Amino acid sequence: MVEHVYKAEFDIISMGVASLFSNLDSAKVRCTACRRYCTLKPGQIGFCGVRKNVDGVLHLLVQNRPLAIQIDPIEKKPVLHMYPNYVIYSIGTAGCDFACQFCQNFDISQRREVTGVEMIPEELVREARSLGCDGFAYTYNEPTIFSEFAKEIGDIAHRYGMINIFVTNGYETPESVKYVSSFLDSATVDFKGNASPDFYRRIMSVPDVSLIYDTIDQFRKYGVHTEITDLVVPGIGDSEDEARSMVRRVIDIMGDDVPISFLRFHPDYKLMNLPPTPVETLVRHYRIAKEEGAKFVYIGNVPGSDLQNTYCPGCGLLLVKRDMMHTLRVNLTNDSRCPNCGYRTNIVLGKPRIRQSAY
Repeated sequence: MVEHVYKAEFDIISMGVASLFSNLDSAKVRCTACRRYCTLKPGQIGFCGVRKNVDGVLHLLVQNRPLAIQIDPIEKKPVLHMYPNYVIYSIGTAGCDFACQFCQNFDISQRREVTGVEMIPEELVREARSLGCDGFAYTYNEPTIFSEFAKEIGDIAHRYGMINIFVTNGYETPESVKYVSSFLDSATVDFKGNASPDFYRRIMSVPDVSLIYDTIDQFRKYGVHTEITDLVVPGIGDSEDEARSMVRRVIDIMGDDVPISFLRFHPDYKLMNLPPTPVETLVRHYRIAKEEGAKFVYIGNVPGSDLQNTYCPGCGLLLVKRDMMHTLRVNLTNDSRCPNCGYRTNIVLGKPRIRQSAY
């Protein structure tokens, strides 16, 4: 996280004019960044807390003001099938379009005051390059709500051959997916609670989880490398029937080679009363996904588990060995095939990275 965070006072000049909105009349605007499609009168701010109608024009209050900055391995996103051990410059801002009661980043995502350090996109890219980073991840809160800021950074990053990743709740609109597709290389779409509609309504204040599947399809159509995670919450978001349904729908959209990771919940924010997810629960979810035909399934946040590794769907050979947030060994041909049986994995390989020298 950034070490120095301050509350900033803003005037109209210091805000960024948004691109993702439409005018409804001379004064009202409709935000098109996320599926809430907030309709705002002059002076009103959207559900996310960072998009404001100023005299009939939508402004982004967190333009050039990241609130969280961290250097991460790409596996932490998690992106498991693209560029093993790449070093990623991760940034987030205040605000979010979800209200998850378990959010581990609630101190920034649920913050409804505009805070941050002042850094323009050129500065962020320059710093990332000086630190040896291979790309950017827009994460910690929901990046969709600061798409315009992310795009400015991402466009510059691409000029230097750097990649861009969204770690997202998947509540983008068709308009926003199209907007970010010009610079976005990868997206990790994070389901929670096995995509249970009741869980999303009660625990996250999200009216329609089914819209996320449309976002996944949009990412696919625009050629954005997409991986899926599901945070399994014990007792209230661990239904095996819901997990099976989620996996089926994802495979119908993305095919059976889409990476799917089941992540261990740990108590935080308003759900401190719940225990961490039992590992046995995650293993059952892993087996369910395999039964439904998913070729590449993982469990996350479980140190030492063999189920964080990639095994060849054709012959069972260990292809990628991982330890939590690092890739230890890659056993693939240059065109990402199994060296034993020739199975094509579609894992995107890049320049080799030695883990020990990266951190």
